[in-house]
Amino acid sequence: MDVDGLLTVGELARRSGLTAKALRHYDRLGLLAPAEVDRVTGYRRYTGEQVPFATLVRVLRDLGVPLDRIKSLGPAPDADVVADVLRAHRVRLEAELTDVQLKLHGTDQVIAKGWQSMAARASSANVLDADTERALAKGLFNDVWALLEKTARTPDDDARMTHMAHASCLHWSQVGTAVNVVRGEWQCSRVYATLRRFEPALHHAKRALEICEANQLADFDLAFCYEAMARAYAVGGDAEEAKLWADRAREVPIAEDDDRELLISDVDSILELR
Repeated sequence: MDVDGLLTVGELARRSGLTAKALRHYDRLGLLAPAEVDRVTGYRRYTGEQVPFATLVRVLRDLGVPLDRIKSLGPAPDADVVADVLRAHRVRLEAELTDVQLKLHGTDQVIAKGWQSMAARASSANVLDADTERALAKGLFNDVWALLEKTARTPDDDARMTHMAHASCLHWSQVGTAVNVVRGEWQCSRVYATLRRFEPALHHAKRALEICEANQLADFDLAFCYEAMARAYAVGGDAEEAKLWADRAREVPIAEDDDRELLISDVDSILELR
């Protein structure tokens, strides 16, 4: 460090983890301007107060946050503003990940079936083949369960969980059976009940039950449609309706003991919502 207390490019690079080349580039962009530039030598000097922001820039760039988003933060960003930028960046990364997963699945399909299997899609690139759509429906359904079981979900987790439940249900409606669609609607209802949102929880519970009855489904699926109705009414504060539907759920004959045990456990958990 010079006697005037300013840092050279090399010193700031060592403290922040950025390279000297990156610092020169960020100066040209107006992202991280030096405090002083020697008129004779052109050497750049920085203050010690610039180290935290330079370090933040390095962290954000390591995560792939675009430079224009970093520049919009200003030289002394509030922690909450940085968190908002990271949340938005996370959403973008998830979208990119989904795209990569689709391409990986498509690559596997071509490896297994030959490139001719993709020829029918050439004129309609936005149409998913049935195998891809089933894989997405299953994967999203399982991802929703993982979030439902997460003990400390964030608001972003809740939003992802909601979107994924709807996306899974949509894909099942394209390529699944009535059972798949009923379970997709049931999961949407469970998500909304977990988020304490009565109206959409009841809406999707009713949708599941209507499809179940229209297709004469019984056993496990009918019982859980009743369970969804009970849970939705419990969230809405209607204890009488909740009990009525819970009792109906318990009365449905279920062939498998494990399924019966799961139903009773879920129905009993509704009492926690009242």
